[in-house]
Amino acid sequence: MGSKDRVLFVCVHNSARSLMAEEYLRYFGNDLFEVESAGLELNQ
Repeated sequence: MGSKDRVLFVCVHNSARSLMAEEYLRYFGNDLFEVESAGLELNQ
């Protein structure tokens, strides 16, 4: 089998949304994806 598609979920501060999306894809993706989450801090 070939390499896995890589997915990165990004949200502000990596507090909840990207973490939940990461785990959702891990659970339902049946090991088809290499998935991670990250946070982004915006300075205004």
